Amino acid sequence: MKLSRELRGKGISWGTFFAQWVKKYKRDPVAFMREVLLYEPDPWQKEVAMAFVHNKWVTVRSGQGVGKTALQAALLLWFLMTNPYPRIVCTAPTYAQLRDVLWAEISKWIENSEVLKNMLKWTKTYIYLKGMEKRWFALARVAVRPENMQGFHEDNMLFLVDEASGVRDDVMEAILGTLTGPNNKLGMFGNPTRPNGIFYDSHHGARGDFKAFRVNAEDSPRTSKENIAALARAYGKDSNVYRVRVLGQFPTSEDDAFISLSLIEASIMTEPPKKKKGEQPLSIHIGCDVARYGDDKTVIAYKIDEVLTLHKKRRGQNLMKTADDIIELAVQLRREYKWEGKIPVKIDDGGLGGGVTDRLMQLKQLNPDKYDWIVVFPVNFGQRINHKHYYDSTSFMMGIVKKLLSPHDEDGKPKTVELILPNDTDLVGQLSSRKYGLTDKGLIMVESKKAMKKRGLPSPDEADCVLLCCLPVTIKGERRKT
Repeated sequence: MKLSRELRGKGISWGTFFAQWVKKYKRDPVAFMREVLLYEPDPWQKEVAMAFVHNKWVTVRSGQGVGKTALQAALLLWFLMTNPYPRIVCTAPTYAQLRDVLWAEISKWIENSEVLKNMLKWTKTYIYLKGMEKRWFALARVAVRPENMQGFHEDNMLFLVDEASGVRDDVMEAILGTLTGPNNKLGMFGNPTRPNGIFYDSHHGARGDFKAFRVNAEDSPRTSKENIAALARAYGKDSNVYRVRVLGQFPTSEDDAFISLSLIEASIMTEPPKKKKGEQPLSIHIGCDVARYGDDKTVIAYKIDEVLTLHKKRRGQNLMKTADDIIELAVQLRREYKWEGKIPVKIDDGGLGGGVTDRLMQLKQLNPDKYDWIVVFPVNFGQRINHKHYYDSTSFMMGIVKKLLSPHDEDGKPKTVELILPNDTDLVGQLSSRKYGLTDKGLIMVESKKAMKKRGLPSPDEADCVLLCCLPVTIKGERRKT
């Protein structure tokens, strides 16, 4: 190891070097960040970092974009380099959150430090001191099962839980039960998306056991104040989406919101089921909400089994281009997934949307052999339907989405979330702010776009596109709904 050779050349042993290092940085993580990582932390990051010196359990709720990932990465490296034979476990609700966000941030800080580059080895899920990979390391584990968090025991141990609001309580209980050593510490970080659970309790009833912090994105030098102002204008500072994603406050209970924010955020933080290599999906759906005027957006999305992706958003009314985009997406998905079945394409057919439907039908007629596997379904929002629970088509589709998002079946038994949404602030705001009421006959009726706009809310373009993607349809020649 290069650093070891340099130390020996100066007559300094590794043990002496480490003793000096620990003496300098163990009780001053801020100095470690500045001098080793070459990183100047924000005031709140300094305060939280110092809290890990004096407290065993630290919990941080925050708005988005304030730098919590950078702090977790710095804390991991600080603990790893200032404690003998440490064991560090990083966890989050999804593998993508660990790999693409936290682990990527850690690798950046290692590359930024000449000392750490020489001392540490980094892989996709593992970081260790060179030559001591079995005793001196940090690893990434997805928080999907309690047993993933068990079996870790070491005098010097740190658990870092990212997006802690989305981690199940039984998993958190397993983590807490592991922290029994003399220098075992826990750090929980996340947007406060759920008004219950262990992360919520750490800021309320169980606060006496934790050093608790709240970070307001309004006060952070890292956040875009223009984006924050736009969110306030769109949904209001008293909305749950603003409370959670900006203020770092837990959502309030809104009895007249049809789909709660906590259900939506839980879906976003759900780990997609693992697929075998080459395994085909069970279903592919495409939806398109067509813009009408002004600030409204045309939104195209697709759903592969449980996972929904927002594909394109565009302001403007070029209906031919919208139809071409849908065809291009369908062809791309068919080729990528080697899909041999039909693909339903569901279009908001009201107003200008009829033009997109007509163009797709025309393309199919002109190229019957080329596009016979695309099945176009025109859908009218707000259309009165004959249903025992729902008043109109929009309410019915909202009911479908709510059922897919629910962690319980109709009998109240636990089930797997059947819809994984993208982390899109507009989508979250639109789905969580749509209210509902009951008709004289007791039917559920969600508010219309017109009613939402009267309340000063933007058109629910992303949300309506999601409704279209999730609407079950029957394709002629197939035995079941898809």
